[in-house]
Amino acid sequence: MQKKVFDGSINYIQIMDEEGNIDQLLFPKNLSDDTITEMYKKMSLARALDAKMLSLQRQGRAVTYAPLVGEEATQIGSAMAMRKDDIFVPSFRQHGVYLARGMDPSILFLYWRGYEEGNAIPRQVNGTPVIVPVATQMPHASGVAFAQKYKGKDVAVVSYLGDGGTSEGDFYEAINFAGVFKLPLISIIENNQWAISVPRKSQTASETLAQKAFAAGVNGIQVDGNDVVAVYKAVQDAIAASKTGPTVIECVTYRMSLHTTADDPTKYRSDEEVNAWKPKDPLMRVRKYLDKKGLWDDKKEEALAAEHQRFIDNAVEKAEAFKPDPKTMFEHVYSFMPDVLKEELEESESSNFWKGD
Repeated sequence: MQKKVFDGSINYIQIMDEEGNIDQLLFPKNLSDDTITEMYKKMSLARALDAKMLSLQRQGRAVTYAPLVGEEATQIGSAMAMRKDDIFVPSFRQHGVYLARGMDPSILFLYWRGYEEGNAIPRQVNGTPVIVPVATQMPHASGVAFAQKYKGKDVAVVSYLGDGGTSEGDFYEAINFAGVFKLPLISIIENNQWAISVPRKSQTASETLAQKAFAAGVNGIQVDGNDVVAVYKAVQDAIAASKTGPTVIECVTYRMSLHTTADDPTKYRSDEEVNAWKPKDPLMRVRKYLDKKGLWDDKKEEALAAEHQRFIDNAVEKAEAFKPDPKTMFEHVYSFMPDVLKEELEESESSNFWKGD
């Protein structure tokens, strides 16, 4: 006997194309032009912060940095689809998510200046700190999602990883756990086509990354990751469905810049490939949409750029004026300070250890 026991397919959605045209059948009914304008402003801020951080790193005023340019729609669209109490678990490139969730960018600058205080994410942001080891945040995200369900809370957990992260065991274990327990976990694969110097085609034989969800009994969908409206809809739909189980969303985008400032992409990818993605720019298509609606013009663009520059410069000034308190190395190791650390802290203070006396 032979019979088919599984048959699956992955849907791809795009709502706003490269010319700013809208597929009205897919357009979210609750999405207003005011919200799309706000999306554009936040995407623009993320790109401006990216340029500033890259400049600071090249000046020796920041440590190794992972640019996000080209991936703004995936980050801002997903962040703005989240509800206030939803929690996000990033990797190391989701600076736009932090900004969209209202975090003071000076905290990001502290992190990229090497201060642990940059990992102290304000509670109201509802996000975990930057996590660099690839895909290790995924079991954390699944555990947080389990906690929300256990407590009976209507809270979704939105996690982020790259295309390379889907080849890690941590990814499979996390979505498998989420599938078994029907957890409110949304796993966003920020497929920017390159895992450092390894291209997407060499990463996996899977036709899509979204279909990897099938092995865990999880729903999967692929979206145009440069379309902020499509990302918004996909994440909003996944949040609505999170009461009954998890979703994997593959956002197809492109890393227009370096993997990190320690990387030279010219060594492994061609200018032709990069240039082919430029017309798909996530900011440019939203600008075209707003222009057609008469909602934006060059004067507003200039004013927005100046506003962003002031905002970012103030954050940099605040971060560079920061004076670390050595006591924090004792205070945030555990949820409460054990006696052994109390003794070390008291000894350090009584001997003026870090004051050089």
